[in-house]
Amino acid sequence: MNKLHKQRLIYVSLFAFGLAIASSLILYALKQNINVFVTPKQITSSHLASHYYFRLGGMVKKGSVIRDTQGLGVQFIVTDLTAEVAVRYVGVLPDLFREGKGVIAEGHMNAQKQQFIATQVFAKHDENYMPKNVYLAMRNDRN
Repeated sequence: MNKLHKQRLIYVSLFAFGLAIASSLILYALKQNINVFVTPKQITSSHLASHYYFRLGGMVKKGSVIRDTQGLGVQFIVTDLTAEVAVRYVGVLPDLFREGKGVIAEGHMNAQKQQFIATQVFAKHDENYMPKNVYLAMRNDRN
């Protein structure tokens, strides 16, 4: 192996090492920012500690929303069509929150592991994007 080959081998090795370091740093940064949610079936099949803070995702079961007569408290059931989890939340719900629509709630299970205590609720929107005039026309046709 002559001097030119050794130099090329060193350059390629340093480039591969730098690429590996950069890739590992990017993956490490992404791992900290990924926000996944747990489905009701995963909650019922696993044993989560009551202090474990996570996101619960699924659909709001139709007819399950019960609002407190006084205050901002609300109870509802989140389902993934195979299992259900009761959720308790105190606060203002998002405008897109509806029965039968997708929801993600942050919080933890209570000590008895019978109810999810949400600290924040996010409503998932549908992906039917359309121009405002088409939306208004569809809305007027329904009325």
